[in-house]
Amino acid sequence: MVGLFWIDAESVHLGTPSATTASDVLLTPDSLRVVGPEPGEWPWSDVTAIEVVGAPVRSTGVRWAGRAASVAAAALDIWVPGSPDEMTVAVSSGGDRVETTVLSGAADAYSRREVDLSRALLARFVDGTSSPAVLSDWWSSADPGALRSRGREAVLEEWLAAQ
Repeated sequence: MVGLFWIDAESVHLGTPSATTASDVLLTPDSLRVVGPEPGEWPWSDVTAIEVVGAPVRSTGVRWAGRAASVAAAALDIWVPGSPDEMTVAVSSGGDRVETTVLSGAADAYSRREVDLSRALLARFVDGTSSPAVLSDWWSSADPGALRSRGREAVLEEWLAAQ
C-alpha cells in the first residue's frame, strides 16, 4: 500500500482490494474500472475528474498513540480489530458522476501529505501526464516490503516527478 493505492503483482487498486461483493476500483494504463454492484469502465481520455472523499487522516502523533493503544489492548487480550474506514470514490466522465465506496488500505490512517500526494497523482492520471503503469512498474522493479508513511510519501513524490 502506497498512499491511497494498493498495488500487487496483478493490479493497482484505489483503496483495498475487496474480498467480498463490495466495490473495487482498478486502475490500468488504459482505463479506470469499477467492479461490484454497479460496475463501469472508462478510458482515461473520458475521465474528467476523480475524487476520493473520506480518506482517514490523522497526525503522526495521533497515529502513534492509536498504535500504542492497540498494542496495549492486544497485550491485555482485550483488543478487537476494527474494520477499515470507508472512502467514497467519485468518477466524473461525460457529464456523469458515478460514486462507489471502497475500503481504506491504511491500518489506522494516512498522513495528510500522503493523501494530498495521492490526489495529485490521480489528477495526473486524469490529465494524461502520468499513468498507473508507473505504479505497476515500480512494484515489479522494487522490493517494497512494508513502508512507513515517510517512505510512502517519498515513493509518491517519485511517481509525481516521473514524466
